[in-house]
Amino acid sequence: MRAATGVWRWRHNPLRRPTDLIEAWVALTAVVLLALAVPAAGWISGARTDASLQRAVQTQIEQRQPTTARVVRLAATPAPSLQSPESGGEQQLRRAVVARWTAPDGTPRTGTVAMRRELAEPGATFTLWTDPGGRQVTPPMRPETAHAHAMIVGLFTASLAAVFVEATRRLVVRRLVHRRYEHLDRAWAKAGPDWGRTGAGS
Repeated sequence: MRAATGVWRWRHNPLRRPTDLIEAWVALTAVVLLALAVPAAGWISGARTDASLQRAVQTQIEQRQPTTARVVRLAATPAPSLQSPESGGEQQLRRAVVARWTAPDGTPRTGTVAMRRELAEPGATFTLWTDPGGRQVTPPMRPETAHAHAMIVGLFTASLAAVFVEATRRLVVRRLVHRRYEHLDRAWAKAGPDWGRTGAGS
């Protein structure tokens, strides 16, 4: 609103400098972009990300199947998912066990998997996700998780767009102020030698 008022105020003001009007229009443009373009950019980015993630979720659901696995015994070696240095905290909550399950084609499979420590008892059953070949995989992403990720992407995009608009406005205003100082320097250099003299310039 202040930007629109500034444009109107400088339209016919006799004290208006060219840079004043430019600065007012730049401010008004920035306000419009922040109010309309920035939210639109965030919404479009979030919507496209959500559509892409939902397709990935659907693909995962089609390619991964749950099956019931049974704990045979505790494993002597860590499960593959617990062997990376990044999984140190997870090792405190999960335990490697040897489990048996049935692949989608009906063949029995046995392997070392990680499961919650309180459920890692021989004979216990749990849900295990497998690929078409019967190998253990992570569960598919939940649709609501995909929505949350897309929302974060949209907010991040909108924030970046807002920062870009404001940084551009500040850069333009800084340049305009610099031009004003240059103009004042030139005017002072021209009028300075005669300043204060009686009848100067007459």
